[in-house]
Amino acid sequence: MKVAIFPGSFDPITKGHVDIILKGITVFDKIIISIGVNSNKKYLFEIEQRIQWIKEIFKDYPHIEIEKYEGLTIDFAKTIGANFILRGLRNCTDFQYEQSIAYANKELETKIETVFMLSSPAYFNISSTIVREIILNKGNYSKFVPEAVKVDFSKF
Repeated sequence: MKVAIFPGSFDPITKGHVDIILKGITVFDKIIISIGVNSNKKYLFEIEQRIQWIKEIFKDYPHIEIEKYEGLTIDFAKTIGANFILRGLRNCTDFQYEQSIAYANKELETKIETVFMLSSPAYFNISSTIVREIILNKGNYSKFVPEAVKVDFSKF
């Protein structure tokens, strides 16, 4: 069985993330959307909110699961028996960054492969960082995120 994790903070999940996951499910038997938890990082949205959005988005996809984890992504992949780490690429900068991580992961665990998928052209300009800035400034974020992502501006 080909099992991939798709790691990230998903703060918030974007249409670009969804694009890569839907492409990935055509290649892998199961994808586990893996939400990394870093106690040193300040998130805009609570993890429970991010999980709820992701569950809503993929409720009709039985081969897509959601898990949260702490520590190294490669260790999490080993723990749950994943064979692959799925990563999305928007541009050359993403590739250089992700390539370094993939090589480090390969040194730590030779049996797990990193697979890169290109984002669709419609989503190459979307990042969670940009979406967070739009949200913090009370802008129209809806074009960049799935419909399930609803923001309560009164919290900001």
